[in-house]
Amino acid sequence: MMRNKSAMAAGLGEVLPADLPAEILEYLSYLRAVRGAAERTIEAYGKDLAHFANYCANHGIDPGKAEAGELRGFIADQSAEGAAAVSVNRALSSIRGFYRWLIRFGRRQDNPCGALRNLKSPKTLPSFLWEPEMARFAVLPETSGILWPARDKALILVMYSAGLRISELVSLSLLRLDSGLGEGRVTGKGDKERIVFFSDEAREALAAYLPERQARIKAGGKNPTDRVFINRNGRAISIPGVRWIIARYAEHSGLEKHIHPHSLRHSFATHLVNSGCDVRVVQELLGHASLSTTQRYTHVDIERLKKVYAKAHPHY
Repeated sequence: MMRNKSAMAAGLGEVLPADLPAEILEYLSYLRAVRGAAERTIEAYGKDLAHFANYCANHGIDPGKAEAGELRGFIADQSAEGAAAVSVNRALSSIRGFYRWLIRFGRRQDNPCGALRNLKSPKTLPSFLWEPEMARFAVLPETSGILWPARDKALILVMYSAGLRISELVSLSLLRLDSGLGEGRVTGKGDKERIVFFSDEAREALAAYLPERQARIKAGGKNPTDRVFINRNGRAISIPGVRWIIARYAEHSGLEKHIHPHSLRHSFATHLVNSGCDVRVVQELLGHASLSTTQRYTHVDIERLKKVYAKAHPHY
């Protein structure tokens, strides 16, 4: 029997859009309680399913009983509104999961997504910085005179030298660093733990930052955090906070590139591949479940070779 809608919404916290249909709320509750999905995953699924539920409401459709033609209408509607193919495909993934759940628990016999195919999306190389650009970006905290230089230099170098996702960076704990600050343990996607390593520059930056961090923690008073990176108030830094920091330095960099936190992870992988590191080793360091995800960085190397060839070949 379906649980009370308000109780389900309360159990999911504040990560979901308002007025989601009860059946979708129950599915998201299942993802959290049974499948152990992370809050960010639930939030992403919730937003996608909210768009779908809104479309259904506007067209008099019960989301749990939608047919394939109605799903195609939703896809066409999203595309007409200018949604990128990758966004539409992500929404389709969320919808497919919802219908698989309905079928598994006997609420529906057929799967309307069976004949649907993802939209073709253009293959784009990830945003990254070449080695000289990365070196220039890493010293910006010392030279630009903005924000918190010691913290920001450590944050940039740790994120880059270990190839961390932004979620892994903000959750990095002092308790999971080794005494020499040369390595640590992080929990990535799917709650998979891996060991990450920090460069000499990152270790030096951490050693310079941690005393300042401790002073901020003491000034902050009660409930000190064990997170490595904190804000000026002594509390654990947030994902939006890291994005804001990187955006500020990107503005001051003078580099004509779209630089965001994931650019540092992309740069880490690109530099390893370009230096001849085996792609399977890079896969382990990044915590990728699939080798195909890591192999896109070999495409970056190919693009670089093309540019070198075009510049050097006398008859190109």
